[in-house]
Amino acid sequence: MPAFAESFGTFSPTIHGLIVSSILLPAAFTSFFAGHLADKVGRLKAIMTGAAIFGVGAALEAGAVSLGMFIPGRALAGVGEGFFLSTVVVYICEICPPERRGPVASLVQLLTTLGIPTGYFICYGSVRIQSSYAWRLPFMLQAVLAVALACTCPFLPSSPRWLIDRGHPSQAGPAMDRLQLSLKQFQEELESAGPTRSVIDEPESQQSIKPLLRVFAQENRKQAFLGMFLMGAMQFSGIDAVLYYAPTVFQQAGLSSTESSFLASGITGIVIFVSTVPACFLSDKWGRRTSSLWGAATLAFCMILIGSLYASGSVHGNRGAARWVVIVTIYLFTISYSVTWSVGFKLYASEIQPPQTRATASSLAQSANWVCNFIVALITPIFLAYSSFGVYYLFGFSIVFTGLVCLVYMPESRGKSLQTIHREFDQSLHAKIIGAVRRRRTQWTEEKKEKTKNEAPTKRLESSDSEVSKSSCEEKEKTTSEAPSKRLESSDSEVSGVVG
Repeated sequence: MPAFAESFGTFSPTIHGLIVSSILLPAAFTSFFAGHLADKVGRLKAIMTGAAIFGVGAALEAGAVSLGMFIPGRALAGVGEGFFLSTVVVYICEICPPERRGPVASLVQLLTTLGIPTGYFICYGSVRIQSSYAWRLPFMLQAVLAVALACTCPFLPSSPRWLIDRGHPSQAGPAMDRLQLSLKQFQEELESAGPTRSVIDEPESQQSIKPLLRVFAQENRKQAFLGMFLMGAMQFSGIDAVLYYAPTVFQQAGLSSTESSFLASGITGIVIFVSTVPACFLSDKWGRRTSSLWGAATLAFCMILIGSLYASGSVHGNRGAARWVVIVTIYLFTISYSVTWSVGFKLYASEIQPPQTRATASSLAQSANWVCNFIVALITPIFLAYSSFGVYYLFGFSIVFTGLVCLVYMPESRGKSLQTIHREFDQSLHAKIIGAVRRRRTQWTEEKKEKTKNEAPTKRLESSDSEVSKSSCEEKEKTTSEAPSKRLESSDSEVSGVVG
């Protein structure tokens, strides 16, 4: 935006990446503690706290007079975002029945994608303002929306699952009535989970350290690591590289600056939003695992194809069909991502977590997402400045690896209750492979023991036979050696008789 450049000057690719990504590391750091905060004070209070902090950070950005004020404001907004963003998904998952959880929880991603074209058109309109308000106005609107979210939270019903876990079952009933949840269905879910220990029963000194320790306990760590991996893999697909640096990407394909600005920010945002609509409402029909695998295949194809076109020197800025293939493939990539990974991974990373670790594990997964987002936002402009194809190969083969992980480790969770989803991990392909290996190892050990047991009498018999054979041989040798001596003695006796 020209007005922003007039206020702060122009930047190198590295500084550009640092400014864009300065919101991400603080968000990643605070999300480590967001789960504990949500467990301690409640989902809604955690969301309200984060939204208020974000609003203050956005206000600082809007009023910044130098980068020394703008970047801290952006970092403070990241702190607030780290507290509330992952907690929103946890809250929605906990207040929805299983048959409606997919579409309702996916609305978070739908509204996020709606914000992309909305933000573009706001900036497209504000850029015409002949003052610094051209770039300050969007941040003002962010601050207003964040404060509005914080003010709305006290009027929403609390999570019944959190109330029961904290030892407040009497308050869970009214909350369920407001949410129109079935008491019978809710009780069945709790019974299917088996007996659980309420957090309120733990000593106060342990409540501050137990959440993180429980996440990585043996029965929970598979889900936690998978959620963190999938949320990080979302960024290494390259989607935010396309969104953050779309003008650069399209200019590299040969479009003019004006065309690239409109296509990258406007049409790309609209395409993503339109693609997300059917994904939200059909998320419980397609299945999380199926959409993840199809998404991996399509996304990898797109990135590797673009990288190969650049690597072969087929893309020219002012001629040839290859540049249009790149542009079309970028749109195909964004559509495929919006339909599959953008909806499925965020929902899956939260719903697979056991009830007692869901908030903490979800916040750690969101933290992994932001750390990877920071890395991608930092390296993408540098990659594009020095290599036309390297970054596409990086993203493409990262997607291939993610697809293999999903194939082996990712059980289906569609339509299952939150309390019973973790049992599906015992039936995943990875669990079956490990189980088969362990059964074969046990079988081999038992066969070896049985063989050793059966071979013992045989060895003793062979040893006895060997001893008998040895004794016979010794007696035979003794007899053989004694025979000439006896014949000689007999001959001497006969000679003596003759002489005598």
